[in-house]
Amino acid sequence: MGTVLAIDAGTTGIRTVAFDETGNPVDQAYRELTQHYPGPGWVEHDPDEIWSGVADTLAEVAGRLDSTRRGPVAAIGITNQRETALAWDRSTGRPLHRAIVWQDRRTADRCDELRDAGHLPTIRARTGLVLDSYFSATKWEWMLSTGGVEAGADLALGTVDSWVLYQLTGGAGQGILATDVTNASRTLAFDIGALAWDGELVELFGLPARSLPEVRPSCGRFGVTARAFGDLPAGTPISGVAGDQQAALFGQACFSPGMTKNTYGTGSFVLMNVGSDCPRSPEGLLATVAWDLGQAPRPADVPRVAYALEGSVFVTGAAIQWLRDGLGIIAEAADTGPLAATIADTEGVYFVPALAGMGSPYWDPDARGAIVGLTRGSGRAHLARAAVEAMGFQTRDVVEAMAKASGSEVGAMRVDGGASVMDLLLQFQADLLQTPVARAAVVDTTALGAAWLAGLAEGVWGSLDELSEQWRATARFDPAVGPDVADARMVGWIRALERAKGWARR
Repeated sequence: MGTVLAIDAGTTGIRTVAFDETGNPVDQAYRELTQHYPGPGWVEHDPDEIWSGVADTLAEVAGRLDSTRRGPVAAIGITNQRETALAWDRSTGRPLHRAIVWQDRRTADRCDELRDAGHLPTIRARTGLVLDSYFSATKWEWMLSTGGVEAGADLALGTVDSWVLYQLTGGAGQGILATDVTNASRTLAFDIGALAWDGELVELFGLPARSLPEVRPSCGRFGVTARAFGDLPAGTPISGVAGDQQAALFGQACFSPGMTKNTYGTGSFVLMNVGSDCPRSPEGLLATVAWDLGQAPRPADVPRVAYALEGSVFVTGAAIQWLRDGLGIIAEAADTGPLAATIADTEGVYFVPALAGMGSPYWDPDARGAIVGLTRGSGRAHLARAAVEAMGFQTRDVVEAMAKASGSEVGAMRVDGGASVMDLLLQFQADLLQTPVARAAVVDTTALGAAWLAGLAEGVWGSLDELSEQWRATARFDPAVGPDVADARMVGWIRALERAKGWARR
């Protein structure tokens, strides 16, 4: 059967994970990614550092795999931080600008201009997105208009998955320029109903169409590795690509409409599978492509293309990173849960982590972070617990919007991501939502989803039913308080939100 490798090129680091045929992780390697902040609200990554992290972790994991026991590597899947925009020269492989990260706010004014010019309805209807600097197209536009990138014949514009695929398949002069439908659907230039680049929107953002990647299904062979990475031989198939949140939805085996997951990562992302019909974009939420299974085997009643509703919270785990790096109140991110658990509640302290504006369901780029309710007795533990509780509060806001849009309450939620290891968070989340919360046995379901997509394409797994049987939970958290208590906890949060909203406009 063989092993499947998943490359997870995330916001804070690069990870390669090896999965066996039962869907269990058997090895991994990680490299932290440097965050560059060249201006207020600006966030950048070095594309060469992204690629070196991929190459190094691939070689490290491959070097430790016992081929006689695990079998050869059958396929590679790629998952990635979405919306982050890159530009490079196809002939030389040289980056033409640092990657502009999804959190970056430099194009917020441009989004306001486009909104004032009346383009929002068209963009909402065709892309399922809102006009926000979160997405890729205005980042590419900025590179071309202000960032010194020239629209030459060899220009390549892509997201992180395209950059990694290009390098894996040969790089300079020969790398494949392609992406999948999930990443394309996050750019503001892709028609999610037609599943194609939208010519009118491409022109609106001043993007050269020839520089955009070819859009392919999420499951299917994109190419093969052009060289060896340690003990990983050249010719290894690259057969699955999906943006991180769609990969997590797939890795949570949310294959049926109505199934919902939340990933607590740098941000938090709630996705609900809504089936094969492209949804209208509801207020406060995004409509997006969940995946395209291409020619992969599937039951007759399972559509090739699935869509999702999404609520995108920009800052959750990144707030923990800020407590560590910005305030220095914790030494390691893992210290947050134990510190927060040393007190029973925040004693009225609320932390609104709008450090990059607000995403769903508020969509307020002018919001700024706020800590309210401090007293002389407030300390490190109160801030840590307030940061943890903010993850729960923001998720409830998204779920309420999702329930209103879909007309049905969200059932048991499947959760993953780094912060999902905190029992304190998941119990608080179950209490706020008044619904069970199940933690997946494989916490890194983003990597698992990419591995499943690649392995499904190459025959490592034969069906979605087989994948569903592999999914399991290690813990379930049921509500421990009633709805009155849950609603009462939201009152202070709502007051704190109002203080953070629109701060930059005041």
